[in-house]
Amino acid sequence: MVVLLLMDNQRGVTDCSRCGEKVSAPCFCCAEHCGFYIHKVCAKAPLELNHPFHLNHPLLMQNAPYSSGMYICNFCNKSGHKSVYRCSSCELDFHIKCALFTFNIAENNLKQLEHVALQHPLIPTENGDEKLKDVSNCFGCREPLANYTRFSPCRGFNLHEKCTEIPFKLNHVWHRKHPLVLQFNSERLSCKICCQVTMRRGFVYGCSPCKFVVHIECASQSPLKVIKSTNHEQPFTLLLRQVPFTCDGCGTEGNHVAYSCGACNIIIHKNCISLPRIIKSKWHDHRLLHTYFHHIEDFRVLNCLICHDEVNTEHGSYYCSKCNGIFHVKCALKDKDSYEIVENEDEIEMPNESSIIVIESNDAGEATKIKHFKHMHNLMLGPFVGGYENSCDGCMLPISDPFYYCSECVFSLHKACAELPKMKNVWHHDCKEPLALISDKVFMCQQCWEISNAFAYECCGCERKICLRCVIALIPGARTCLKHEHPLFYYTKHNGKCNACGGTTHGAFCCKDCDFVLHLRCFSLPITARHKCDEHLLSLTHHDDNSYSEHHYCDICEQSRNSNRWFYNCATCDTSAHVYCVLRQYPFLKLRSIYEKNDHPHPLTFVMKKYYYPDCDKCDEPCEGKLKTGKQGLIFSLLLVILVIVVAVIWFFRHFKF
Repeated sequence: MVVLLLMDNQRGVTDCSRCGEKVSAPCFCCAEHCGFYIHKVCAKAPLELNHPFHLNHPLLMQNAPYSSGMYICNFCNKSGHKSVYRCSSCELDFHIKCALFTFNIAENNLKQLEHVALQHPLIPTENGDEKLKDVSNCFGCREPLANYTRFSPCRGFNLHEKCTEIPFKLNHVWHRKHPLVLQFNSERLSCKICCQVTMRRGFVYGCSPCKFVVHIECASQSPLKVIKSTNHEQPFTLLLRQVPFTCDGCGTEGNHVAYSCGACNIIIHKNCISLPRIIKSKWHDHRLLHTYFHHIEDFRVLNCLICHDEVNTEHGSYYCSKCNGIFHVKCALKDKDSYEIVENEDEIEMPNESSIIVIESNDAGEATKIKHFKHMHNLMLGPFVGGYENSCDGCMLPISDPFYYCSECVFSLHKACAELPKMKNVWHHDCKEPLALISDKVFMCQQCWEISNAFAYECCGCERKICLRCVIALIPGARTCLKHEHPLFYYTKHNGKCNACGGTTHGAFCCKDCDFVLHLRCFSLPITARHKCDEHLLSLTHHDDNSYSEHHYCDICEQSRNSNRWFYNCATCDTSAHVYCVLRQYPFLKLRSIYEKNDHPHPLTFVMKKYYYPDCDKCDEPCEGKLKTGKQGLIFSLLLVILVIVVAVIWFFRHFKF
């Protein structure tokens, strides 16, 4: 048995062996002076606590549950205590001080809180002016702390003084079956009044048997009987009966608080009354307008351009009147950084500045002669008499109709690449700044991680670059793939196996009709490619019909290949090769490109050696299709020419003696 002595440690030179905080108040210490200290409050804390805010299970005191000794308290969101109160069933961890503090609040034992000092919630702003900013929200009601004083018994736990006096139980008009009890929202249920998901931290009023939860502020507010809307001509009236409904504002289900417009036969959530009427979204080039219903014939496709699920046109959605794009309300407004509200609806929407100037057009209105701001000569609409073996200078993919070409030099652009605007917003880039179209710079794409010097979009803020292949592929909507009969949709959080390479996906193009999945990089693979192993163009093939295992080898590296994975093939010569072996390491980098690397003092020139491959100075591998320094490349070329001349002279004199 350990004997503890009560002492007064005023200097706070050690930590409590139970809660881990400095011992600066009256405490107990080991009579043998072994360094064991414990707060008086911590020593008297029960080993099992039946907490009023967590009625389903008892909280048991135990050592920190993780081997590292670090865990997160579900009250103050901090780590570091050596002992915790834990509910193993709900996986909740509470600091001792946090558990006892809220227990005293629930028991209305406010005398136990007299030692907790009231703190001011405001701090000076960075500019040093007279205005102060609020540092956090109240743990109980989640309102800003600036309007009230607060209790702060531990780090990160802030509570209004008024929130210590809220009733433990109450009867509410929206849930008449049972009284609502103040509790900790361990299941993260959404508030039935405002429909917002509550944080795991914080108090709520709830009914555990009915899975009913409301925010403290929502439960305390008297519902407004009539609310005027900026998005609707008539006001909305509170529906006093609790009935299940489908919100005509956002198209989702509701069961409790509802407002209706009798003139238009519309019923909506309270929060949907204030939905913005017009927004500008990063998911679309045009403004999106909110409406409560559509005529189904107005749309070619009724799939949301974000989640790709069908939009019910009988309820509210956001749509584009220019191109008939449609979005779920929840999808369009899910990320606050992806859209901005258009305050002035009368302001004329300015289109993105075009990259081309039309010089000539045909009778159908199609531009046949243009001037692109990234090329010095005029461009003509194909066909190109030189054939289709060249690549588009915009995306570096093989040329295909329709496209523009230059009659004065070797320069071609797909029609889709030429018509991209000078400035563009994309949904897959986090910066709020727009992206500008650039060219003639070697860069690494932040989406597919390929190195290229074709056209790209560069962020005006962070200067990150995205290649045209990714920009075009990730435009919201259905995409077509020559190797699949159904349209493909890009899902940002898809986990599966890519049909082309067999790799694991964390975001991919998927088919809604079958189990077809493609990586972004595999989706943008060139349909045709040229390699010195064959005199013909190689075609991208998705399945090998030859059942002989001896046939399943790469004719370039001579290693085996999976017959179910994509490969390049020449039907005339029966040549087959891995995708990587054909495209090599830099498939989208033009020959003779200059590349400046941070880890090398000289600029690098991209060259393709066909006869002799010198060893790389960095990895000691042969430099086939690799980057060489400009000076080294020039010297090597001169030495190669001299070597060829010397060999030719020796051969000549050996066979022709004068």
